[in-house]
Amino acid sequence: MGDRSALQMIYDSEAARMVGVARRILIRQDLAEEAVHDAFVRIWNGARGFDPQRGSAIGWLYAIVRNRALTIYRGEHRYDHDEHGGLQDIAPDDSIARLPETSALRRCLERIERPRRDVVVLAYVHGMSHGEMAGRLKVPLGTVKSWVRRGLMSLQECMG
Repeated sequence: MGDRSALQMIYDSEAARMVGVARRILIRQDLAEEAVHDAFVRIWNGARGFDPQRGSAIGWLYAIVRNRALTIYRGEHRYDHDEHGGLQDIAPDDSIARLPETSALRRCLERIERPRRDVVVLAYVHGMSHGEMAGRLKVPLGTVKSWVRRGLMSLQECMG
């Protein structure tokens, strides 16, 4: 098996932030904690499959957490839109405003022109699919995909 002490070190240094990432998608603390727990099980079982040529280790960890949170959000239908507001009530600017003013991510997001910025936030903070965004924004699916791609390229360029 893997190195338990290494996994514990990762958990100690990243779990709280991972819960924050999952909570932005799931809203509920208990579901966010479940997503992080499930992610660490997947990290433990899949560590041998990590390929540093495909990206950073930290990026891989957070992708697992985000994907698990999105699976819970979409597949298990445990998020109640009526309780927390519908998808139409989500405001991308509010999500950006919650970032610290000194945050490089906030600074870079604010530099991206609308609607590219909005679709990046809707996808990566609120877990919306391309199809959900196309419906919400009343634009073709291909347009949303293009905006997401261009927005991510701008964000990557700005973040370095």
